[in-house]
Amino acid sequence: MALTAHKKLLIIGFVWPEPKSSAAGSRMLQLIEVFQSENYHITFASTCGKGDKAFNLENLGIEQVTIQLNHSSFDEFIKVLDPDLVLFDRFMTEEQFGWRVAQQCPNALRILDTEDLHALRKGRQEAFKNKEVFDKTHLFNDTAKREIASIYRSDLSLIISEAEMERLKNQFKVDASLLMYLPFMIDEISIKNTSKYPSFGARQHFITIGNFLHPPNYNAVLYLKEMIWPLIRKQLPKAEMHVYGAYASQKVLQLHHKKEGFLIKGFAEDVNKVMQQSKICLAPIRFGAGLKGKLIDAMQNGTPCITTSIGAEGMFGTLKPNGFVADSPQEFANKAIRLYQDELLWKEKQQNGFKIINKRFNKAEHQQKLLNRIRETSKHLGEKRLDNFTGAMLLHHRHQSTKFMSKWIEEKGKNNSM
Repeated sequence: MALTAHKKLLIIGFVWPEPKSSAAGSRMLQLIEVFQSENYHITFASTCGKGDKAFNLENLGIEQVTIQLNHSSFDEFIKVLDPDLVLFDRFMTEEQFGWRVAQQCPNALRILDTEDLHALRKGRQEAFKNKEVFDKTHLFNDTAKREIASIYRSDLSLIISEAEMERLKNQFKVDASLLMYLPFMIDEISIKNTSKYPSFGARQHFITIGNFLHPPNYNAVLYLKEMIWPLIRKQLPKAEMHVYGAYASQKVLQLHHKKEGFLIKGFAEDVNKVMQQSKICLAPIRFGAGLKGKLIDAMQNGTPCITTSIGAEGMFGTLKPNGFVADSPQEFANKAIRLYQDELLWKEKQQNGFKIINKRFNKAEHQQKLLNRIRETSKHLGEKRLDNFTGAMLLHHRHQSTKFMSKWIEEKGKNNSM
């Protein structure tokens, strides 16, 4: 079954996309662009309330619908919509609505965008918290059981990192036919555009950026403030650390210290502008998963980075990084100081970043791969579902357990409102 005009796509979002606040929001808009290139009629639905930073999808001609959790109104909604394809944004939305989609629209292709492996992020955070070496006992947590089940129930799951692909295949033993590697999809960076970027001499200070609702980001900023920045500041007394990010809480704002040059700047309306003003991006991430949007932003804007092994995971492949990877505070600081002062080295790392974007995150290449995979999966959907007995079994039990729990919650809500 080839992709033709006017097919219908329903996206069920865990939250409304906020591309200026998070990498997940940017990722969603990239996916939407792929389907719009094939003339899909797109509906975006979510149970979540809209924040003031939510992107207005209606500007892209996308219908926005608020749906209810544990409510049969969704059944009627999707039956009328009758989508050809349903995209679940994170495994939690597949848990909540996947059984209803399968029941009302059994022929619709069900795709899960994992964003990142939540189980990996949660396991690493737990190991970090307990000061333990991360291993299978942390990875095979309760979130993993839910997330892997969701992957099996879906016809295709989009995995943002090669490292996570390998974990799924080798540690969780998920069949490769259910998975597709799909990283960020970025426009090619041309020499014509990069020639307009501010030079080494025109830039100053250090930058980090990240949504503060995301625990790894707050932890990284705290680590910078307490362990790394004092070492850098001692050698570069005029340099400043500029910290940007949406949803800065009071505990984040309290880290602001003007005399130490550690400045909490808050939400960045234009990430490209603040990145291009900065000389180096620091991303000392100690736990997390997926690909780091801040490193993508930095490479796109010609800003070399210092990050950790976890920050670098899945980013560079066999290519040379756009900076350095360091896991101890002293080494991290030393690399940052050296890169800040060495113009030739800085330019070399900047060029590495451009190469990484163009070779590993090429939009046209990955868009085409996704469309080809959707065609192939749609064409053999019945056969693929027959081959995925584990997914059919899990879907059957999810149907039963979630269906009756959901109906119980709905009836309880009716009774309470009487």
